[in-house]
Amino acid sequence: MAPKRAPKRWVRLLETVRLLHRLLDKTLCEEAFRAVRSSERERKLSLFLLVRFWVAVLVRAPESLTQLLQEARKGGGVLVPALEATEEAFFQRCRDLSSKFFAELYRRFLARVLPEALPDYEGELGGLRSRFSAVCVIDGSRLDAVAHRLKILRDVRAPVLGGCVTAVYDLFRGITQGLFYYADAAVGEMRRVMEVLDAIPRGALTVNDRAYGNGKYFDALEERGLFGLVRRSRAWSLRTLEELGRIQRGGLVLVESVVEAGREEGAEPRVLRRFEVYRGRKRVLDLVTDVLDRRRLPMHQAIRLYGRRWTVERLFFDLKEVLNLHRFYAANPNAVAMQVYAAGLVHTAFRVAQARVARQVGCRPEDISTAKFFPRLAWASIRLAIAELTVEDLREANPGVRLRIPKWDRARWAQAAIEDILVEPRAGKRRRRRSRIPRGEWESFAHIPGARKALGI
Repeated sequence: MAPKRAPKRWVRLLETVRLLHRLLDKTLCEEAFRAVRSSERERKLSLFLLVRFWVAVLVRAPESLTQLLQEARKGGGVLVPALEATEEAFFQRCRDLSSKFFAELYRRFLARVLPEALPDYEGELGGLRSRFSAVCVIDGSRLDAVAHRLKILRDVRAPVLGGCVTAVYDLFRGITQGLFYYADAAVGEMRRVMEVLDAIPRGALTVNDRAYGNGKYFDALEERGLFGLVRRSRAWSLRTLEELGRIQRGGLVLVESVVEAGREEGAEPRVLRRFEVYRGRKRVLDLVTDVLDRRRLPMHQAIRLYGRRWTVERLFFDLKEVLNLHRFYAANPNAVAMQVYAAGLVHTAFRVAQARVARQVGCRPEDISTAKFFPRLAWASIRLAIAELTVEDLREANPGVRLRIPKWDRARWAQAAIEDILVEPRAGKRRRRRSRIPRGEWESFAHIPGARKALGI
């Protein structure tokens, strides 16, 4: 007789839908609009409806915006608000509305959702939670090419990238502390990171690759009351002051030392701690930090923490592949920014739900696959919208009749078996995302003659 299978463990999915509805409301849109308003004014296509429409785009992933706009003009539908504006008015609104509104909306939504976010990710590094206000990974990524739909792009043969983004990823909450869009895909990484540091709470520890391993970056951290753990740039010269320890683990040798790093002329040299990892005579890792207290950031935790830097790459993968950010529905920078920030909103809410679902069943949030979990959440959102629209139709068809509304949380479509959304052990090498366009073979919006003025960059 075959052994009995253990019963499946079911988790509730509708919590995230209600979270989005509760936190992303008309009041939030009005507050964001007033915060960034210059000469812009409300129009027939309200900002709240525009936001709801772009969220529906992310959840529904339609073949085209025209398809969803036609549904909206017929009175709306599944997650789609009813719109009276014409297609021309919609695209003009996307072109003319400053991306600063969506950036501010995202920032205010994040402030609302932070109290709801459980710090359950990366539990093996939990000892760092009490020593720093946050632990954040900072990195940037270029967006994919846009379709050549604008007249100004017709004569451009090279692919035109939709811009680039820089993310501040909160390692323990599993969400972004900040997401910043740049229409110019060629903006330097150091310039971008200097602008995003203000989004990080004082007392936080930032983790970065070697592009930030220089004195200028540590000076910027010091000004803001932040700390850094960075892979050292080969161009940054260090002088060893004292070796603090040497440990042999397996075939590796870990060396900790105090070093002096050069600063600008006239300034005192900066004292840092350095962690080196050797395999034989070859140095395979070289980290520096300005956290001088060894108890606050021990060497073994610093090395393990740097190994988690790749999680920000998972964030970009989720935005581009799972939330369809590799495909742009409009070709101007403001519309691209709207799609980027709408993706950030949805990703934040879904990751908060991921941690809550994991706590329901007692597993790690990282054990849940975003590629399996996010589509199920989207489907639950769609089914809930269908159910609520059906109830409204029944009420109109039966005036004066008291209807008994089912508890949607108990419906099968409002739940998922945890066994069906867990990460599967990888067989072979990780699948690489589609190859990037090599530098020199793409163009940025900002570098096309006349584009800055025409597109408002």
